[in-house]
Amino acid sequence: MNLYWSILTVLALLLVTAPSALAFGFAGATAARSQVFPLRWLGKAYIAIVRGVPDIAFFLFFVVALDQGFEWMRHQVFCPEWVEPIRQGNDFVVCKAAKLPLSSSPQWIHEVYGFFLAVLTFAIVFGAFAANVIYGAMQAVPREQLETAEAYGMNRRQLFWRILMPQMWLYALPGLSNLWVILIKATPLLFLLGVEDIVYWARELGGTKTPRFSEYPHGDWRAWYFLGLLVFYLLFTYYSERVLAHINRRLQRGQATMGATS
Repeated sequence: MNLYWSILTVLALLLVTAPSALAFGFAGATAARSQVFPLRWLGKAYIAIVRGVPDIAFFLFFVVALDQGFEWMRHQVFCPEWVEPIRQGNDFVVCKAAKLPLSSSPQWIHEVYGFFLAVLTFAIVFGAFAANVIYGAMQAVPREQLETAEAYGMNRRQLFWRILMPQMWLYALPGLSNLWVILIKATPLLFLLGVEDIVYWARELGGTKTPRFSEYPHGDWRAWYFLGLLVFYLLFTYYSERVLAHINRRLQRGQATMGATS
């Protein structure tokens, strides 16, 4: 049953992370195009830094920093009388009231909190890649269309939402489709974040001797479990690409682009 629940965990991660990463990407791309220099610098720095750091390093260290950051903020609010240093060598020590989650919390609270950190980390990482795709798509929209809209008296907000945004998706969707496939393949990184995902349970159930199932000895079945994972991911990717191709064809209808069908 834990294996089946882990499949739902992976699907839930994708369903929540995809729009979250798209929101981070849209915000980053919009900031990178801003005429306000600090905001433009912040958007471009976010895209460059996150894309330049290896994913595994980001997942290993960012989650710890994020968790400690939340606990530090809670510590400042709930324990103002604390006089000992929080950083004590390699230890990060806060008061009990600042711990996330609390030690007295039920197990499901710990699991939801871990899932939340996983979603936020995935969204920030893949949001940077999405921002780069969306920024390029915005730059690809023909300048003549924007100039024509300006000549008709549209303000900057109308120009953005009525001209730039509808056109931008035509150029962004192929890159976002590739990013979706990469996100699917990256879900095994959940194990690095402390979430027992489908790959973790396949290894645990298929192994000859594991800490959880030492009382149920059997042969090494990991090859069969991982073969099942291979089929699962291939089918998931295949149907995802078909759905995205259908969306792309719908968006191209009536559009004056090289890829338009009508």
